[in-house]
Amino acid sequence: MEASSNAQLLQLAIATPLLAALAIALGLPKRLATGLAALAFALPAAIALWLWSQFPADAGAAYQFVSNTNTGLQGFGISLKLGLNGVALPMFLLAAIVGLAAGLYALRSGAERLTTYLTLLLVMQAGLLGTFASIDIFYFYFFHELALIPTFIMVGVWGGRDRNYAAMKMTIYLTLGAMLSLAGLIAIYTQSGAQSFDLQTLRAELAAHPLGETAQKYIFGLLMFGFGTLVSLWPLHTWAPLGYGAAPSSAAMLHAGVLKKFGLYGLIQVALPLLPVGAQAWVWPLALLAALGNVLVVGFITMAQRDLKQMLGYSSVMHMGYCFLGIATLSVVGAGGVVLLMVAHGLSVALLFLLATSIHHRTQTFDLGEMGGLARQTPVLAAFFVAATMASVGLPGFANFWGELTVFVSLWKFSPWVTAAAIAGVIISAIYGLRAAARVFFGPPTEQLQAVLKERPAADLVWSERLPALILLVALLVLGFWPKAVSDGASHALAATHSALTTTSSR
Repeated sequence: MEASSNAQLLQLAIATPLLAALAIALGLPKRLATGLAALAFALPAAIALWLWSQFPADAGAAYQFVSNTNTGLQGFGISLKLGLNGVALPMFLLAAIVGLAAGLYALRSGAERLTTYLTLLLVMQAGLLGTFASIDIFYFYFFHELALIPTFIMVGVWGGRDRNYAAMKMTIYLTLGAMLSLAGLIAIYTQSGAQSFDLQTLRAELAAHPLGETAQKYIFGLLMFGFGTLVSLWPLHTWAPLGYGAAPSSAAMLHAGVLKKFGLYGLIQVALPLLPVGAQAWVWPLALLAALGNVLVVGFITMAQRDLKQMLGYSSVMHMGYCFLGIATLSVVGAGGVVLLMVAHGLSVALLFLLATSIHHRTQTFDLGEMGGLARQTPVLAAFFVAATMASVGLPGFANFWGELTVFVSLWKFSPWVTAAAIAGVIISAIYGLRAAARVFFGPPTEQLQAVLKERPAADLVWSERLPALILLVALLVLGFWPKAVSDGASHALAATHSALTTTSSR
């Protein structure tokens, strides 16, 4: 297929969920709305897989499937320029796969006002796909906000316990992080002299004429704390466990699995190559916050959780620490490991949130102290949960293992002591993960659970739950046995970008 046709497919993947959301919002009957929503979640996943199969192995830093649409903002150096490189493609594929799983799960969720719920989920999906396909950093930011707004609404309207407080806290923290990030992006635009938000143009301009050391330090600091808040960098993380604990399942799957990676992706694609001197000034603060805060402090807090969904929320914050540590190494190997780990974590955490909700449907609680012995009634659910837990811990055979291993290898050259703290996090993950699996599925059932099961015996996973869970688990296993599917393209893109920028001297 010609490159122009693939570029049109990329546009179609982003436009389909938006058009479907508009059609459903205009009042389609429920049956038609659910069928259209299923198609709108499935088509981007099929397109993403096709584009992945067409992506050239020797692309380097070059973007493929590029299209440029005039949106009337050319006077400000803004255009809707879409394309994928070796870093963007895995994230685009992640958004498509998790979106498909979350959408399929939502279709049979029984949520009140289901058509409105699906409309918001489709808008969120379109925003996620647009975020990782945008070459123009203005639209990179715009699509992120498009995906973020439905999150607040879904938590506030369809969320669980403490949903109003959780939605308010998420709004405050994430708005603050977004504003800091926007300030940093605008600063790059104004200081570069390129008069363009096009990332390719900015890279070429700043490769030839880098910003001064002071400017780089301040701008990188803005981006680090802005993007860091969106990713839940310690101590700006407290919105995440509360928000995920209250969020409806599909929203938690998409936000924790995909949208949360926006900040890490921004640091890798924008901040590191454009501000290499500024990055060097912040590596130790970033490494210490990630290792001591995200990995150790939040790791111990995760061990203390009794609520299953809260535990998963804190676990997600903890594992973001590994990604920040990979970025702090300022190496192609470290950043490549982060890309693989982002994809792996996105798949595994989405699977865990899906299964946690399935557990709640059968036990009527998230309290780990009120569960036990559920594997006797639900062996398939138990098998999925144990597999997802093993993936999250980093067991060989799953994608997470390769991401964490690559980060640790690059981190050793940075600091053996920081590496030791990071590896201690793996032990912490194993403790709380395996303990949760044991408390939910093994041992004798508690009196509380026996009373619930007496009134309503627990059925095993039905196909509306098995199918989305199977999609995520298969993706984890494929990448676990074939990590080169992600790592090769990402490494080539990062090596080409970094070699072009880190060899220049600051003016």
